[in-house]
Amino acid sequence: MKHLFAILFCLIFTLAPTPHASADQDAVLSSTRQTLRLMLDWFPNVDHLPIYVARENGYFKEQGLFVEIISPSETADALKLAATGNVDLAVSYQPQTIIAADQGLALKVVAPLVRHPLTTLLFLADSGIEHPTDLSGKKIGYTVPGLMDVLLDAFASINRIEDYTPVNVGFTILPALVSGKVDAVMGPFKTYETVSMAQHGYPAAFFELEKWGIPDYEELIFVCSPALLDKKFDAIKGFVLAMEKAFGHVAAYPETSLALYLDAVPQADRKMETDAFALTRPYFAKTLGHDPDKWQAFADFARIHGLIQNPVDAARLIHTWQ
Repeated sequence: MKHLFAILFCLIFTLAPTPHASADQDAVLSSTRQTLRLMLDWFPNVDHLPIYVARENGYFKEQGLFVEIISPSETADALKLAATGNVDLAVSYQPQTIIAADQGLALKVVAPLVRHPLTTLLFLADSGIEHPTDLSGKKIGYTVPGLMDVLLDAFASINRIEDYTPVNVGFTILPALVSGKVDAVMGPFKTYETVSMAQHGYPAAFFELEKWGIPDYEELIFVCSPALLDKKFDAIKGFVLAMEKAFGHVAAYPETSLALYLDAVPQADRKMETDAFALTRPYFAKTLGHDPDKWQAFADFARIHGLIQNPVDAARLIHTWQ
């Protein structure tokens, strides 16, 4: 699903803990704190900033936890590894979680991270595209087969885009647009790819999915397996409470939070991440909990438009903390 030019960068971090573990965190490996292995959805980026705030500010430590942050090889890995208990927690996406539930994977959603969609149908700002119907007869790319192509089909049906040609562009978003291989791409984030494209001299425009007929959904969430939740209930609850504290810190002290993140992830492009944070910050969760009706609306939409084949009771996916 994301991000532009991410593949080469991701290789640096594949299946390895993210760098800059503090001396305190190194020491805790031999202490009595309980370790939780958290797999991100992709390489470390500003979408994950509250996680690093929780770590760097000692909120996990306060809960008796050491959280090992790991990057996946592919965006789908985290969800699968969490469902099988090979990692304790994963950052994933609401649509993928509903698809996974339809496929029989046992999952529990334990906390939000990003409350609303960041995914867009993106195109070059000077393309002349003003309305979705302007894409009729055009070539439209998508980033993730099995999700973004189906979401594109739903978007096209709802917005009367006719006779378009879908093209799998993977993560070569900018080259595909600039070369004319496609006229738009389903999947880029409005808070990240837009920044990267602007820095390369190609301003982007986009249609926000939730404003064009796609139900509102939570872009990023924390998930684990039901068995793991039972086995490590207190630790998972501690993680969630630490994240809630981090959300509050990010909301109250955005500049300090960004500085903590950039210090924790020194390999990050400071200019890009700073600009992306300004766009992403309004979408971060501020409190715990999920809206079951909102989740069910997307699950029902997913079945109608072929993302899933069977009814999914979204409320059963959500763990409600007391």
